[in-house]
Amino acid sequence: MSFVKTKGFKYLKNLIIGIGASIVLLGALFKLESWEYASTMLIIGLSVEAFIFAFLGIIGPEKDYYWEKLYPGLDDYHSHIAPLTAGEVVDTTSTPQLNGEVVERQLGGMLNELQTMSKNLSALRALQDVDFTGTSEQIKSMNNFYHKLNEAMADLGDSLEDTKQYKDQLAVLNKNLGSLNSVYGTVLSAYSNLGGK
Repeated sequence: MSFVKTKGFKYLKNLIIGIGASIVLLGALFKLESWEYASTMLIIGLSVEAFIFAFLGIIGPEKDYYWEKLYPGLDDYHSHIAPLTAGEVVDTTSTPQLNGEVVERQLGGMLNELQTMSKNLSALRALQDVDFTGTSEQIKSMNNFYHKLNEAMADLGDSLEDTKQYKDQLAVLNKNLGSLNSVYGTVLSAYSNLGGK
């Protein structure tokens, strides 16, 4: 890498241009204001400016982008540039030859992407055709159904509690009937003992 392309040289070049421009402006200011040494300052400033223009002309313009690193052969006017995946085209005749496999592979990939896009667009088109005008009414009726379902579940819970109480009362009644049967059996046996005497 040459010194001209280093960061240090770029800094030095900008420094020379900046200081030189300031000297030119000071010379012009001295001359406009008719201050002492105005002619001398103007001569120095314009000489520095002439040096800067000569300096920039000698070193030449600086390239900002190095596209030839990405596309080898870009700076050669007669080169045949191919995509990076295919490598450089070898010139067998006066016209460049296409690599059929590379073209077929790339077209196949593009075809798959186009088919996927077509399916997605079809799905979007189907969604566009859906009628959403009655949706708010359907949501209201679903909310009403949900509310009624919650009320029914609460009533069912109350019914289950009532059923449990009824079952407990039946158990108590059954126990009382058993006691009553026992008393009735005792009364019958006492009555039969009285009738036998």
